[in-house]
Amino acid sequence: MKRVGFTTTIPIEIIVAAGKLPVDLNNLFITGGRGGQLIEMAELEGFPRNICGWIKGIYAAALESGIKEIVAVTEGDCSNTRALMEVLSLRGITAIPFAFPGDRSPESLRLEIEKLMEHFGVGWEAVNRSRQRLERIRLKVREIDRLTWQENLVTGEENHYYQVATSDMNGNIDGFEAELDEFLDKIRIRKPLRDRLRLAYIGVPPIIEGLYPFLESKGARVVFNETQRQFSMPYGISDLVEQYRSYTYPYDIFTRLADIAIELEKRRVDAVVHYVQSFCFRQIEDMVIRQTLRLPVLTLEGDKPASVDARTGIRIESFLEMVEENS
Repeated sequence: MKRVGFTTTIPIEIIVAAGKLPVDLNNLFITGGRGGQLIEMAELEGFPRNICGWIKGIYAAALESGIKEIVAVTEGDCSNTRALMEVLSLRGITAIPFAFPGDRSPESLRLEIEKLMEHFGVGWEAVNRSRQRLERIRLKVREIDRLTWQENLVTGEENHYYQVATSDMNGNIDGFEAELDEFLDKIRIRKPLRDRLRLAYIGVPPIIEGLYPFLESKGARVVFNETQRQFSMPYGISDLVEQYRSYTYPYDIFTRLADIAIELEKRRVDAVVHYVQSFCFRQIEDMVIRQTLRLPVLTLEGDKPASVDARTGIRIESFLEMVEENS
């Protein structure tokens, strides 16, 4: 089956309805074990040092994968995506623009969705069948999330992995569902995990490797992965337009914070880790987050794929000690 890449979560129901395989280029970049090399490859080709590592990684991953068609989200994600489209076009890759309207207008979003449907030659009936198929899988991922915070049977890293994977179903819908079934069978017989602190992780998924095990080694477990959870379309909405209007990631920080506040209380979170990517405009949102949330917030910044370094480790340890002392 022909693969179609994309730069951030899009209505993959359309790609599936067209009989093609969705591939999240972010996942392709970060899970192959060669993230640092891919960034270096992009820099050797001329990408500036002060451009987000994800953009450079996506570029190199797209070239290495041989994917010839990508959907690029030009509104609601990275401000560098338009330039990325132009560079990829020079390498023979067709880039189709898709935009999440800033005002969350249902009419504008429907227009964007239908433009994408027209490009891939599918109608609403086929797309809705795909939505139902994918919803069956998303329900299982939402159950993993519930078992994370309500029954304490899932680690923060496991929660992160399965929710991130829903962005493209690991490029193998049937295989991913079988993996989910096996994992759910395994964790239901676990003993509940014990942790001194319950954390929320907010912001884009981390480029820092080993962050979740490091937190757990210090007695803290992530019970809420904000953006990753959004990839699983957590609200169970049956209308495709409303589903992607409710998906908070591409919209303003206050839309995200409304959802975050509900989950922090429901999951009995003690403190928040806010991850920001170097050279990303979303770093500015940290000011809003700190002034809005009532819980302690630790802001971590990452650039390239790397393990938790000594400085970051000391900051995490100090933060967790402070939270414990004040709880």
